[in-house]
Parts: sequence; C-alpha cells; structure tokens
Amino acid sequence: MKKKMLLLAALFISLAGFTQTNQYKIAVIAFYNLENFYDTIHNPMVNDQEFTPAGERNYTSSNFKLKSLHLATVIAGIGTADKPATPDGPAIIGVAEVENDTVLNTLVSEPILASRHYLYIHYDSRDQRGIDVALLYNPKQFVVESSRAIQVHFPNSRKFFTRDILWVKGKLDGETIHIYVNHWPSRLGGEEQSAPFRNLAAKICKKHIDSIALADGLQKVIIMGDFNDDPISKSITDVLGAKGDIKEVKKGGIYNPWMSLYKKGIGTLAYQDSWGLFDQIMMTQLWLDKKQSGYFFYTPHVYNKEFMIENTGAFSGYPMRTYTGTIFRGGYSDHFPTYIVLLKKL
Repeated sequence: MKKKMLLLAALFISLAGFTQTNQYKIAVIAFYNLENFYDTIHNPMVNDQEFTPAGERNYTSSNFKLKSLHLATVIAGIGTADKPATPDGPAIIGVAEVENDTVLNTLVSEPILASRHYLYIHYDSRDQRGIDVALLYNPKQFVVESSRAIQVHFPNSRKFFTRDILWVKGKLDGETIHIYVNHWPSRLGGEEQSAPFRNLAAKICKKHIDSIALADGLQKVIIMGDFNDDPISKSITDVLGAKGDIKEVKKGGIYNPWMSLYKKGIGTLAYQDSWGLFDQIMMTQLWLDKKQSGYFFYTPHVYNKEFMIENTGAFSGYPMRTYTGTIFRGGYSDHFPTYIVLLKKL
C-alpha cells in the first residue's frame, strides 16, 4: 500500500510539472563557437591559407560541406529534447569563428535547418585570421530593429585589432531586448599575459551596455560569447561585474548562471585534461523576475550529446573537433554550445 501511494505521488508530481510547463511559452537562446568555419577560397586580406585545398590542412570542398552539415546537425538539436523543450529550436544563436556570409548562407540552407528560415547579421571585422562573430535568428520569433559592430582594438599593441563585438537590438515576441555577441582575445602567450586584452574587451562591452541604460533606461540585455575566460575570471566578475548568485545581483546588474556549473566541473572545452567554460550567456537583472509578463530566465544548459564527443585517441572525451593537427577528423567543433531557456506566461 505504501509503495502504491509513493508511485501515485510521483506520478502526480510529474503530471503537475508537465502541466505547469505547458502554461508557458518557451524561447531558447544559444551560443556556439563553430571552430574555424572557413570557405575554401583564399582571401588575400587575411591569414586563411591553411583552410584552402592547397593549404597544409588540405581543406577541400567535401571537407567544408561535411563541416557545414555537422554544425547544422548540432544547431538543429539544441533545445529540442531537454525539458522544457521546443521543436523550433533556438530563436537566436550567436556564433563565433565564421569567415564570411558565404559560410553562413551555406549553414542556414542545410536541409536540416532550412525549414526554420534562419536569417543572420554579420559584419566583417579586422581580425587578422578573418574570423568574425554573427547572429542567426528565427524571424518568426525575433525581429531585428538595429545592429552595429563595436570595434575592439589595442592601440599600444601589435595585436591591434581583434573580433568586433556584435550588438543587436530587436523584439523577441514583441519584447525589446539587446544582444551582444563576443569573441574575446585568446590566451595565446599565457593567461596572465593576455588577460589585459580580454579585460579591455569586457570594458568596451560594458561601456556600451551602460550607454544604452543611460539613454533609454534599464534594458533586457543578453551578453553571450566565447570569452576565452571562465566565469570566475576577473574580466567577467570585476570588469563586467557579473554575479553567480542571483541574490547578489542588484538593480541594473548582470547575472552569470554558469558559475555554479563551472564549480561542478562542467565545461565547454578541454585543454590538457582540464575543462574550461569559456562559452557563456549572461543577462541583466530584468530577466530574473519570474512574475513578470515578459520572458524570464529559467535554466542554462551545455549541449554535449554523445555524437559530439571524441571517442578515440589522446583527446577521447573532449569535444570532437574538425581537425586533429592537420589531419581531418570530420568532427563538429572544439567547443560545446551553450543555451538558456526562457519562459513567458501564456
């Protein structure tokens, strides 16, 4: 009798959770570093020779087509299986390491994605490798109102320019939001030596966010990207001022839901058998009120399905990358994507 009562109680809780979920509209916002998503044609203005058929990686059209298909397969699955889920997948996807609009056109035209009719925003940056950030969006859910590329440059350094920060303002189901897509400078030369470059990128991003708030009042802002820093790094905690504890987020502040996951050892990329969580999606305080009529933040996720994980060799357990050295592995990316689920009362 006692076992039957426990089973009935569990069933009731399960059904109650399901009913509660169905009282909300779901929107998914994602970020994905696409890892060297180049076309095969050499651009003499940037250093992309290795990603050509004549380059050291022997990057052919068939390699490019498989890369595009694999990236589309990942994007198609984000947010469609975990609970709560949406069959439409991400409404908005920030991406990094794209060369140009050619690769973006190829990606959104893949049959597995074509029915969603994704559009995109992309600006060519002055990055030496010719890789940029971009924003893909489903026009059924998100309407773009304005956008611009915010340059990140270092006047007193040989590393004069890096990837731009992409700012996009638009309406998510009629609600005004602002999005910043970032890809901050790498840790080349060491974490400590390269930290000032990321701190400066963070400062530029925060300054623009503050300018919007000063002009138009506090806004719903999403700050996403490959920050090349973890949630505990100073560029995130001190310069952006992001807090990992909701209780510490003050009016106008920034919440970082990835802090607790990082402390549990969850990451999006691996290096020397150590996991980092560089790929983050942060938000301003206005997203945190669950009693509001608009969208509110619900949960963060790392999308790391088994087919995306390397299953052999020295990098077994890591994200399955496109190349191992100069050998074409045929994987997906050296980063796992991240996404957040937003809910809105019907």
